[in-house]
Amino acid sequence: MRRAACPGSFDPVTNGHLDIIARAATLFDEVVVAVGVNKSKHRLFSPEERMAMLTEACADFDNVRIDSFDGLLTDFCKQHDVRAIVKGLRAVSDFDYELQMAQMNSSLAGIETVFVPTSPEYSFLASSLVKEVAMFGGDVSKLVPAHVLARLNERLAGK
Repeated sequence: MRRAACPGSFDPVTNGHLDIIARAATLFDEVVVAVGVNKSKHRLFSPEERMAMLTEACADFDNVRIDSFDGLLTDFCKQHDVRAIVKGLRAVSDFDYELQMAQMNSSLAGIETVFVPTSPEYSFLASSLVKEVAMFGGDVSKLVPAHVLARLNERLAGK
């Protein structure tokens, strides 16, 4: 089975993330969306909330499952027989960082990285930008799934 991981923080999941996941799902038998749990970083949503949003957002994909990891992505990949990591690239600046990570992951565990260029309509999109715009009352309804928008608005209303 050709299994790949799409890792990220997904805080929150955006339509750009879903575009990459959907495209990866056509290339691999199974895609594991791996939610990074870094306890030292402050996130708007808990790992469980992020996983729930992703589960709902990816419900139409038969070959996509949601999981989480803490620590090295390569350890997660080895534990789950993941042979490739799929990363979306928005700009050349992403490539510099992601190439280093890809080479490190390959040297640590022999795991390949597949770079998927972001669709043009999502090339500017980042979770941090979505949160910032939403925090100031901007309309992000075209950038995230409706259920994510509802949770985002609910969470930010309390801040």
